[in-house]
Amino acid sequence: MSRPLAVCLFVCALVLNPLVAEKLRAQDISSAPPAAFVVGEIRIEGLQRISEGTVFNYLPINIGDSIDSRRLGEAIRALYGTGFFKDVELRRDGGVLIVAVLERPTIESFEVKGNKDIKTEDLERSLRNVGLAAGKTFDQSVLDEVRQYLTEQYFSRGKYAVKIDARADEAPGNKVKVAIDITEGKRARIQQINVTGNQAFTDQELTEPFELSTPNWLSWYRQDDRYAREALSGDIEKLRSYYMDRGYADFAVTSSQVAIAPDKEEIFITLNVHEGEVYRISQVRLSGEMVVPESELRRLVMIQPGDLYSLRRVTQSTEAMTLRLGLDGYAFAKVDAVPQIDPDTKQLSLALVVDPGHRVYVRRINFNGTTSVNDVVFRREMRQLEGSYLSNAAVERSKQRIQRLPFIQKVDAETTPVPGTPDLVDVDFKIEEGLPGQFGGGIGYSESQSFILNGNIVHSNFLGTGERVALELNSGKYSKAYSLSHTNPYLTLDEIGLTTSLAYRKVTQLTSASSDFSTETWLTGMDFSFPLSEYQSLRVGSSWQSAQLATTVYSSQQFQDWVQVNGSPYEKESGGYTILGTKYNVFEINLGWGYDSRDRLIFPTRGASHQLALSATPPGSDIEYYLASYNFKQFIHLPYLDWMPLSISSRVSYGAAFGDTTALPPQRNFFVGGPGSVRGFKESYLGPRDSLGNPYGGDFAITGQVEAILPMPEKFRNSARVTLFYDFGQVAYLGDTKFTDKGGFPTEYDFDWNHFRTSVGVGVEWLAPLGLFRFSYAVPLTYRRSTELNYGDELEGFQFSIGNAF
Repeated sequence: MSRPLAVCLFVCALVLNPLVAEKLRAQDISSAPPAAFVVGEIRIEGLQRISEGTVFNYLPINIGDSIDSRRLGEAIRALYGTGFFKDVELRRDGGVLIVAVLERPTIESFEVKGNKDIKTEDLERSLRNVGLAAGKTFDQSVLDEVRQYLTEQYFSRGKYAVKIDARADEAPGNKVKVAIDITEGKRARIQQINVTGNQAFTDQELTEPFELSTPNWLSWYRQDDRYAREALSGDIEKLRSYYMDRGYADFAVTSSQVAIAPDKEEIFITLNVHEGEVYRISQVRLSGEMVVPESELRRLVMIQPGDLYSLRRVTQSTEAMTLRLGLDGYAFAKVDAVPQIDPDTKQLSLALVVDPGHRVYVRRINFNGTTSVNDVVFRREMRQLEGSYLSNAAVERSKQRIQRLPFIQKVDAETTPVPGTPDLVDVDFKIEEGLPGQFGGGIGYSESQSFILNGNIVHSNFLGTGERVALELNSGKYSKAYSLSHTNPYLTLDEIGLTTSLAYRKVTQLTSASSDFSTETWLTGMDFSFPLSEYQSLRVGSSWQSAQLATTVYSSQQFQDWVQVNGSPYEKESGGYTILGTKYNVFEINLGWGYDSRDRLIFPTRGASHQLALSATPPGSDIEYYLASYNFKQFIHLPYLDWMPLSISSRVSYGAAFGDTTALPPQRNFFVGGPGSVRGFKESYLGPRDSLGNPYGGDFAITGQVEAILPMPEKFRNSARVTLFYDFGQVAYLGDTKFTDKGGFPTEYDFDWNHFRTSVGVGVEWLAPLGLFRFSYAVPLTYRRSTELNYGDELEGFQFSIGNAF
């Protein structure tokens, strides 16, 4: 065929087949970059759910733009970056820019099955945040990442046999159904921890402080038989510290191996160690810039020449020196310990290099996260002041004082450098408010009390001032109590506090179990508190009390005897009964001393508290008596058991009458037993019984508690507590009051160390809006059994109470 004929046939084909012509005119400019051209029109193809406006919003090209290969690359990246499209092509048809897209499918449904360790709602919430939820655009790479993430989560829980099937099944309308099937398998447990290369110490000695452990009777709670990489790293550091605290300065863990059994249910850990030699200190030198007298820093060095090398004591020395430098404003000071080992003499020379850095001053102190507390309430607790140099100890103490406020739940402190000034910082306190108080109330009816109306409110942050107001109203036919008190902890800027109170009470019994004994009392009081030091305070106050006590034939002999010979006795007839009673007015002087270094008022874990109180009526009063009490509480952290603090507390109380008064007023006796003292025994039932067999109380009481505070999850640590406890106590009557037991024979309730009541159990405390709920279950260990001649102790395993935590 000749060339002219071929050209003629080709032109005819173009004329007869417009589709072929269109194909040739439309160039795929995404694969072969064309020369620059001006966009006259933009056409979108392939959209199903996404609107054209959305594409135009993300497309960085407009009509009239001159585009080249660089602009086209930017456009393709921008459209891919939306995550809406699986494929994007750009074509040119003359002056028309054609954007051809293939949308990603949407998720029609999403289902997770087989998970037990991870809650479904928590899992769905996490997956929703990464786009895996019904109605979201599906991305296969995200699903693959989720599969890997879940696998790692189960590995961290010790389930190495986990199988996760994550699939996306196609559905009509460019949709997919996403399903994640999880087969968790059994949790792998550590079967063996071996240490090789050790000669000086046994495996048991070395692994005892480890966080990881082989299965034991507490593993169900502590979960210490589960392998975790972070826990192993911590245990390796503990192993290193164990040796280096005992003189092995060149000790090293040469390698560690973790092996998993073929069934993926057992784990074996091996640590290979090089013990090295034992070294003694030859000399300790201080060098660097001594902005604090060297003699003061040297007194803080806790390791001396001739001592065995101890990394712990070296670290304690550097920390103590750093804190001392911080007291003078060198908040970012560093003290580095540089050891020099002499292998020939087995001695070590230690150099402590001091780098104080800049002295830092505080520009501003900020309080964040609270809206209902006046700023001055926090500022008066500050031991770190604006404009003064920064003291880490003062900041920590300020944080502790704020945290001790009863309406504050949590406090974090952070120092932030001021940009452009190396010697200025801002101190930011992030404060999380707790409950400012408690309230309650109710109305009811009973046969004994008729209609009962009660209500109470305690607010420890009244109107945002940090002042405490308490109001109580209880009214029934045979019991009425009204009281109002106000405490201003900062009556003056010198922290002198004032508490005023007014109360009226009329009840027919001392306790819920006591014999018939009516008391009507008016009471008003005023107490001042004076700070003696950062942790000590003195309380001085007085109260006036007007009381009327009455007995009937249904009262015990002890009550009747007391009202006939004390105060101003009287006798009258009422309803056919003879009432024997007495009246008295007393002015009581109160004196107290306190020491409190606890880190919190509610749920503390560190520090100690000592409270000594003395109350007495002046000689010549209608009745004359005195009361003394001492409260003690100490928190202890044992080595290797820092996760479980111990709380040791005790209370000793004593009272006596003097002058013409024969004994303490019955309502001032001490009662023991129940949730607040010795748990496992019925409330108030330990100690003396009156002639009717009901609790009478004593003039001497001693109680104590030893509690192990179990660890709690972080989010519950400030609102709940679980303890294992051992309680003990006894109440006695050392005065001249006569008692008889069941057989009518005289009995004594003298104090006797052999008569202590003891119990063990578990306790739960929960801080709720209505107050501090206390629940306990106790098993008495030593108690007195009931006989035909003697009253026995009343036992009560489960007990609860709602206490005033504010």
